[in-house]
Amino acid sequence: MPSTNKIRSTFLDYFSKNNHQIVPSSSLVPQNDPTLLFTNAGMVQFKNVFTGQEQRPYSRATTAQKVVRAGGKHNDLDNVGYTARHHTFFEMLGNFSFGDYFKEGAIDLAWNLITKEFGLAKEKLLVTVYAEDEEAAALWKKIAGFSDDRIIRINTSDNFWRMGDTGPCGPCSEIFYDHGEDVFGGPPGSPDEDGDRFVEIWNLVFMQYFENPPGTRSPLPRPSIDTGMGLERFAAIMQGKRDNFDIDTFQALIRASAEVTKTDPFGPYKVSHRVVADHLRSAAFLIADGILPSKDGRGYVLRRIMRRAMRHLHIIGTQEPVFYKLLPALITEMGTAYPELHQAEALITETLKGEEERFKTMLDRGLSLLTEETKKLSSNGKLPGDIAFKLYDTYGFPLDLTADALREKGFSVDQEGFDNAMNEQRARARAAWVGSGDNATETVWFEFKDQLGATEFLGYKNENADAEIQAIIVGNQTVQSADEGAEVAILLNQTPFYGESGGQAGDTGYITGKNGQISITNTQKKLGDLIIHYGKITKGSLQVGESVTASIDHEARQAIKAHHSATHLLHQALRNQLGEHVTQKGSLNSTDRLRFDISHSKPITAEELTAVEAAVNAEIRKNVPVITRIMTPDEAIEMGAMALFGEKYGEEVRVVSMGSDQDRQKAWSIELCGGTHVSRTGDIGLFHIISESGVAAGIRRIEAVAGIAAETYFKQAERNLNEIANILNTSQPQLIERLQQLLEERKTLKQQISKLQHQIAIGGSEQSDVEKIGNIQYIMRNIGDVSPKELKSLAEGLVKKLEHGIAVVFSSFGEKASFVVAVTPELSKTLSAVDLVKIASTAVGGKGGGGRPDMAQAGGPDVQQYQLAFDAIKKHLETLI
Repeated sequence: MPSTNKIRSTFLDYFSKNNHQIVPSSSLVPQNDPTLLFTNAGMVQFKNVFTGQEQRPYSRATTAQKVVRAGGKHNDLDNVGYTARHHTFFEMLGNFSFGDYFKEGAIDLAWNLITKEFGLAKEKLLVTVYAEDEEAAALWKKIAGFSDDRIIRINTSDNFWRMGDTGPCGPCSEIFYDHGEDVFGGPPGSPDEDGDRFVEIWNLVFMQYFENPPGTRSPLPRPSIDTGMGLERFAAIMQGKRDNFDIDTFQALIRASAEVTKTDPFGPYKVSHRVVADHLRSAAFLIADGILPSKDGRGYVLRRIMRRAMRHLHIIGTQEPVFYKLLPALITEMGTAYPELHQAEALITETLKGEEERFKTMLDRGLSLLTEETKKLSSNGKLPGDIAFKLYDTYGFPLDLTADALREKGFSVDQEGFDNAMNEQRARARAAWVGSGDNATETVWFEFKDQLGATEFLGYKNENADAEIQAIIVGNQTVQSADEGAEVAILLNQTPFYGESGGQAGDTGYITGKNGQISITNTQKKLGDLIIHYGKITKGSLQVGESVTASIDHEARQAIKAHHSATHLLHQALRNQLGEHVTQKGSLNSTDRLRFDISHSKPITAEELTAVEAAVNAEIRKNVPVITRIMTPDEAIEMGAMALFGEKYGEEVRVVSMGSDQDRQKAWSIELCGGTHVSRTGDIGLFHIISESGVAAGIRRIEAVAGIAAETYFKQAERNLNEIANILNTSQPQLIERLQQLLEERKTLKQQISKLQHQIAIGGSEQSDVEKIGNIQYIMRNIGDVSPKELKSLAEGLVKKLEHGIAVVFSSFGEKASFVVAVTPELSKTLSAVDLVKIASTAVGGKGGGGRPDMAQAGGPDVQQYQLAFDAIKKHLETLI
């Protein structure tokens, strides 16, 4: 019985022997399709090849592509665990022809593979074709020897594939496997086709037309092939199983889940173990490709997948986080085929563990809120849908768990209300989601790349270069020339300008020609290797084909290089100090600062930051050379270079090494990086961390300065200290002592002022100051600019002078009106200070106050109306006579 890993390698080796280039799986984050949330098919990475917008050095390819279908159009999440063939993550095996072989070649290759290499019996197979595709039907008869009854013609869109409303399209042919008469179900196209007897194992797409609006088709000049075979589904057949979860890969993960939870893998928690096994794969691969759990977009889907698995672990009865403990089993099964699991193991472990810890806390909080809400329900009542959705969306409390908890108490959930709230949230998410992949895919850039090729970057060694203007764009229009004042985008055949990417800011500078000059304010990369210069023509005019000199701003580049190189050292220092789970989640290297986001679940302490800063500066002082090598990605990773999974790397990469590690006898920092760097670490000069903060769950941000920017920072700090010292009439060394002295003096003065205010407020009160309304005595004082904190003690002192009455004290501290009302003990039994202070607050534009019957406080914005407040209290007292 072949293992899943063996089936994968057999498939790839077979097509490799038939002149196909084995292309590694692309990231689960699409790089070339802004309409997709996740990579959901093997052809996604080849989309631009099929449309003719991209050229590859091969015309045949084969892949084992990572696929996630858990969001957007393709969403199988809620079915996982309950059916035999639904997964959130699976592998799509495929072979592709870009204008090379077509229908006959695709059918011949597929038939030979499944019947000869894999040995499936011909009588267990049948195929479908599009009803109008007689050519495909005839080829199946010729190559496979099928009779008409084993070639099923389908006249629906199920057997006609489209890339979109417009673009390449064509008929499909699907290969089905018959599990036998003892399994319920009919062949495709029959009333019982949804049964499990006939299982689709491979879909061959014959891309032969171009769909033009409004629905007209024209033949493609180079018909192509796109196929897809689900590895898990095919492995089940090859291993004699009828359920994908019974194959070796899943069984290993299910056994691991059963062992860590100490339960029977096939007992009452069978479905939960399946969910955990499936979702572990999705979560691990998504994290390895750079996605972290969040409140929206891809991170939201990842969080939902993770929490669904964690909920099932909770159902099983786990008390502590265990999801992360299953990762070694996954790496054992799939780590050889997908080395990113090894590379990202620390990050995956940290993310899974931290998320489960937070989820368990949220479960407790959610149950507490649910208990409070059920107290409001009548007998047999329904929990409002918006409350159920709040539990789900805010606290991560699943609806079915809410329903189970309510059912025990005789309640239910308003499912329709929940669905409405969910639909509203989805609509908001769709409106806010900006798409995915590389946004720089405008048609104009594809046209230039096809016509002109990549821009040659000379900026690693040169800051000036002669070049030729290949294109000028004003607005959205391509023009042959542009004059002074025009805002332009310029494409050169070669340039020293670095296009913004990898966190490094784009260069600024000038492009100068015989008849004009452009001030470049920004430089961007398009389609990976087109460098576009944005700026304004400040003098004369320029035209396409003209020879020019491109010159970057030297000082700006030096500052950027210092920050970029410091970022590499910072990255390694953080990993050394905090742990290997720390990886880059975003960066900015500009002229005046660096910003570096990392994966770390808690704030970094001041002591840790000090140690990190010291480590970076120590490497700077060593002043060792910064070494750059060109090698393949595999060689780089084997060397120990850190790669950012989710980044798109070419066949060759730049590996930047800096610093030294005498114990390991190798560079201190090794990273894959296409940016520009200093020649020696000493060129960075100085490094200083300015701040550390949290920007998202599990993400910390460090801002720092290096080189000239650090010098500027400290010079400004020095100027500030000198100015403060001058103001305080002391020297810098004595500043702390002087400040402490001033603070003590201030404290003493505040105490003296408070004492004097108290004496002024109550000391001069004679019996003649006390007024009466009926038998109620009162004293009302405006004591001016006194802190509200002092008012209670002042009011308390005044009311002690009264036998049966009230004291009202007002202040206008900080341009805000504040009142305190004190009532003598006996009177407070019938006349509440809270009621009186609310009357005062209303008069000065406030919204009430609070306190005790004998002492209450309130305020308002209108300090000018205090007399109205006094009068309102008096009027209220008159009503009591």
